[in-house]
Parts: sequence; structure tokens; C-alpha cells
Amino acid sequence: MKLGPLSGGLIDRVYNTYKLMHTHQTLDFVKKKHCEWSGCGHAQMKMMEAVMSLDKLVDESDPDVDFPNSYHAFQTAEGIRKEHPDKDWFHLVGLIHDIGKNVALWGEPQWAVVGDTFPVGCRFQDSIVFRDSTFVDNPDDKNPAYNSECGIYKPNCGLSTVLMSWGHDEYLYRVMKFNKCTIPEEGLYMIRFHSFYPWHSHGDYMHLCDDSDLRFLPWVREFNKFDLYTKTAELPDVENLKPYYQSLIDKYCPGVLNW
Repeated sequence: MKLGPLSGGLIDRVYNTYKLMHTHQTLDFVKKKHCEWSGCGHAQMKMMEAVMSLDKLVDESDPDVDFPNSYHAFQTAEGIRKEHPDKDWFHLVGLIHDIGKNVALWGEPQWAVVGDTFPVGCRFQDSIVFRDSTFVDNPDDKNPAYNSECGIYKPNCGLSTVLMSWGHDEYLYRVMKFNKCTIPEEGLYMIRFHSFYPWHSHGDYMHLCDDSDLRFLPWVREFNKFDLYTKTAELPDVENLKPYYQSLIDKYCPGVLNW
């Protein structure tokens, strides 16, 4: 997350969301959520339906946006399309990257859905947003099995073997794999780790990375430029853009998907 000047109720909303997240996102909690959501048995829905359902959601962790997330989806996609016209799969990643937030519409609290992600099962690094004041009630922070630099992991084990705090990144990645969507691996990697700011923006947790992570890191950083800097009050003409993006959905993740 990029924290700019915030005031009043907005900073309180953002801080309180992270306080709840950093209190309750433990290794045991994350394992429970993997069991609960990775089977994709909660709903059946087409991808464009999922995009538009984000109209019902305003992300309580985001200090930059106070309009529904579907607009951010099209803003991000169009920013990527302008700079990378030849990579249609990248345009689609821009559109769908936040769709995992739908679980907040299905009963999950936002602290288990939105916001920056971080590994569990090892030391919480200082670059995690609000690190100094929001982990005091997280039992893993005091557990010697989990609070060393590597914790339960081995050096250079690879991020694919690391359990991240549960949220929309990992959930959507699981949905894409479950439904055998054909977006290239670099696109799936963007989806899975775009909220892992302590890593892609601050350089922490490199001791857990393998060669594959380092190869995909520039792609995640490239995506992040559009995720952050296409958030403007000028809202896109969604109805005019839908046919193009529907053609990409039909190419890479067609039909009714399991969620």
C-alpha cells in the first residue's frame, strides 16, 4: 500500500482494518481458510459477472479509492492496455486482479480479504504497514517456532511454498488454477502476489525466494505501477469497454467458473 496524506475517518478505517488483520491472521487461521475456500465450491459465476459484482464493494483498506472496485478494475486494465497493447492477457489480469474480493460479499470480514499481504509462520518484517503497533495481539508474533527470520520455512524455499496472509490474491489464484484458466504464468503470478508490498516494493523476504520468484518479480513490479497509479476520479465508460474485455474472458477463462 502507498500511504499518502490521510485524515480523520479515512485513516481510522484503514488502520482499524489492518489492526484486525494483523491480530487474527495467524498460521492456523490461514490453513483454515485454505481448507474453506480452495475447493471453489461456494458459487458458480461467469467472469464478467464477478467483475461487475465488485460494484457492491468499497475496499476498507484502500486510502486512495472510495468508489466501487469495478471502476478500479477497468482503470487498471486500460492503463495496461495503453502501455502494453500486444499483451492481451496482461489487460485481462488488470481487469480481474481484485475479483477475489468477492468473498467479502459472501460473508468474510474485509480484514480477511483486502489489503497488503505478508507471510505467516515466520517473523513479521518491519516493512509491513503499521507493523509497529498492530501485531501486539497476534500470538504468532510471540511464538519462537514462528518468529525467527525463516520460521517454519527453509531459506530460498520459494514463495509458492510459503503461506501468505489469507486474502483476495491467493483466493483468485486458486480459482484460476481450479478452473484451468490459460493466462500465462507471469499473469497468474501477478494475481497471486500483487498485494505483497513488503516484498515487491520494499525488498523484504528475499531470503525465502527461489530463482522463479526473482524471475517473476519484475512482472509484479510492472503490474503494480498500473494498480497504484490508474486510480483517478475520472471513471471509465464501462459499457463501451465491456465487449473487448469479454473477448479476452472468452479466450482465457470462458464460461461459468467455480468460485
